[in-house]
Amino acid sequence: MTDLTTFVDGIVHEPTQTEGRGIDLTVTEIYEVAEPGRVDFGGGELEGADLEPHDRRFRDEDDDYEWWHLAGGQYLIEYNESLAVPEESVARVQTRDAVVARGAFHPTLELSDLGRVPLSVGGAGIRLKENARVSTVVGVEEV
Repeated sequence: MTDLTTFVDGIVHEPTQTEGRGIDLTVTEIYEVAEPGRVDFGGGELEGADLEPHDRRFRDEDDDYEWWHLAGGQYLIEYNESLAVPEESVARVQTRDAVVARGAFHPTLELSDLGRVPLSVGGAGIRLKENARVSTVVGVEEV
């Protein structure tokens, strides 16, 4: 079995992040789309969306980390970690079961670079703490 830690940099706490079936990825920032981007046929008018960091707050005044209070909707998450997969390879990234069970998810992705990922949150919303484990790298494969 391949040691997935060789492909993931910036791991926050390896013993915790590697205790399951892969390597968990942790959230460092959550963004809202403030102004739409553009996508055209040829790419000459491609333009990124304007993003704003979502507010976060302490749950208790003694806390070291803040929480995001996300209402139902669409967000972009950014990870603490980065990927370094071999050329001609991709990593498969899935939403953690704990996140899905609480009404939020992102698509299962096959990627070679760990950029921002869309997060869909159900109607009642979700609370996420800074550095929460939200996704899992479950494998790296040649393409």
